[in-house]
Formats: sequence, structure tokens, C-alpha cells
Amino acid sequence: MQLICKDKSLDLTHPVVMGVLNITPDSFSDGGACLDKDAALLQARHMLEAGAAMIDVGGESTRPGAQAVGLQQELDRVIPVIETIANELDTVISIDTSKAVVMQEAVKAGARFINDVSALRGDAALTVAAALGVPVCLMHMQGEPRTMQQQPRYTNVVTDVKNFLEQRRAACITAGIPANQIVLDPGFGFGKTVHDNLVLFKQLSAFVGLGQALLIGVSRKSMLGAILDLPVNQRLHGSTALAALAVWQGARIIRAHDVAATVQTLRVIDAVQSA
Repeated sequence: MQLICKDKSLDLTHPVVMGVLNITPDSFSDGGACLDKDAALLQARHMLEAGAAMIDVGGESTRPGAQAVGLQQELDRVIPVIETIANELDTVISIDTSKAVVMQEAVKAGARFINDVSALRGDAALTVAAALGVPVCLMHMQGEPRTMQQQPRYTNVVTDVKNFLEQRRAACITAGIPANQIVLDPGFGFGKTVHDNLVLFKQLSAFVGLGQALLIGVSRKSMLGAILDLPVNQRLHGSTALAALAVWQGARIIRAHDVAATVQTLRVIDAVQSA
């Protein structure tokens, strides 16, 4: 229940919140809010004060239909922010990227966790991640952000996603990444219909049963918009409801935009489970 993040550690005995820090102009929820390092540092500080255990820094939007970002542009967005946070704040910084070079430079700058929506399938990503010696999160995504929501199809969404994550875990272990440093994410909203997402959520125990820490990211996502018929900025209650359901079923890391509300939700659920 503990991830070793080089000079830091992340205790997952109790569920924790990963605060979302997008250094992008086009992310679906908070694009453009933290484009310079000072604004990003202030937001990171607020999230840590609200109880976040780690900060997830991303420089390329992965919303449905998002356009790819070049390597240098992604580096220019995230590296100054990671360096600033690492120098100013005591926390585990996660780099949200699929590019091997960004992983390498981010860890050099102070990141201690790799969160990859492509599950380390990019060029050299697996080799580089193994050499860096930090925990990794492997997420399932059918297709790529530009096209993933056009016609997602599964034989059985739970079985298909579970098999994929098992295969990627095996590849990581073969490459030299210790099993206890691997986190899994079913990838809600990444190449999945609303029904697919709901079925996956209802059967999260199938993924907890794989024996890895489970990360869940559903904050403000379109599945909530479909259920509640509400815009992005009015999905807080739905987001915390799903966070509670995820932790109740065994998830250990909740990736969230609204940190304070999510932390409070997790503490209540954890208290009930620990009673």
C-alpha cells in the first residue's frame, strides 16, 4: 500500500486525491487556467492545502477530439511548472504524458510518478519509464484522443479492458518495473460509451482484484453530463458521488479537479470502512 517515488513515498493505506493541474489551453474543464508557472504554483498550493496527496501536471489535452501537441511545446509547458513546484512545495508530482522524452525531462525536473493514458505504448516509453525508476499508471484507451469517441466497440468491456491492463502490466514487469510500482486505470471516457463507463464502474472490483493500486479519473467527465444533463462547471456533486463509489469498491487514488470536496468525501467513506 505504498508507492516508492524516489526520494518520496505515497502512502495508499487510506485513499488519496491526485489534484489535476492542466498546463493547456484546451482541456475540457480547466483549459487556460494555469498556463504560466506562477498561476500553476498557486493552484498546486491550493490543492495541497485542500488535502491533495499529489499533483498531476499535464501539457497535452486528452479530451475527445483533442489535437496532438508537439514535443517541444509540451516540454515548454510542463518543465518550468514541475521545476517550480518541486522547488517550492513538498509533494509527489506526477507527469501526465505519453512521450518518453517528456517523462525523462519531467523526472529530471522533479516529477516522481508517470501517468500515461497510452499505458507506455509510445516509442521508447516503456524502456525509459523502467530506467527512471518511478511508479507508473497504466490507463486503458481505445484508439487515440482525436478519434476515440467516434465508434467505441467491445466484445465485453470489462473483460476487454481487464485483459489489456493485464497485458500491459506483464510488459512492464518484463521491462523491469516492479509490480508494486504499477497503478492501473480503466480509463473512463477514453474510447467508451456512457453505458461502457457505467458497466465498468459497477464492476470495479474486477480491477481491484488484479492486485494493483487502482486510479480512477471521472472528475467532471461527460458521463456525468449525460447522466445529470449538466454542464462541466456543475458536475461537482456527481463527481464526488462517483469518487465515493470508487473508493467503496477499493480504488486508492482519485484524480480530481475539485480537491477539497473530494478529500472530504474520501475521508467519510474511509472512516465508515475503517469502523
